Amino acid sequence: MTGNAQLSKATKSRTDARPPRGRKRSANSGAGQHALDDEIGLDALAGHAGYAVRRFQIWIFQDFIRTLSAVDIRPTQYSVMTVIGANPGLSQMAVAKRLGIERARLVHLLDSLEQRDLVSRIKSATDRRSHALHLTARGRTALAQFKRLAAEHERHVAEKIGKGNREKLLQILAAFT
Repeated sequence: MTGNAQLSKATKSRTDARPPRGRKRSANSGAGQHALDDEIGLDALAGHAGYAVRRFQIWIFQDFIRTLSAVDIRPTQYSVMTVIGANPGLSQMAVAKRLGIERARLVHLLDSLEQRDLVSRIKSATDRRSHALHLTARGRTALAQFKRLAAEHERHVAEKIGKGNREKLLQILAAFT
């Protein structure tokens, strides 16, 4: 199978996808529904990169959440902790800007990480309106575990689309990071 066909198949496949948290499948969404879904034409959507990327993103997030479910960490929480771990002392604004997270949403996310004793906010010595972000000792230990599980998730991605395609995909998407 060619790289594009393999990637297209990965984004189109729904057999191993779960509905996003909070949404339930309808009563008729069993195996018969999957066959019906495959019969529904996508017309121009089949050629839209945005549609394919979004479907792949859904699969990626579902696998990440499933793989890290034992440690109760979500993709955005993992991203925030990883950036803080790599850059101790960053401001909330710097983290929000680097990861493209709304400041209000980041505050809520940091509250939850702080309640779990994974992250600490320390008032900035130079700007009273700002906080420096740090991982706690528990946060550093947890992040090491999260990274091991995230590596397992990345192996799942490579299994789904092929190791070479995963590497090509990362090269293509590097322009957006």
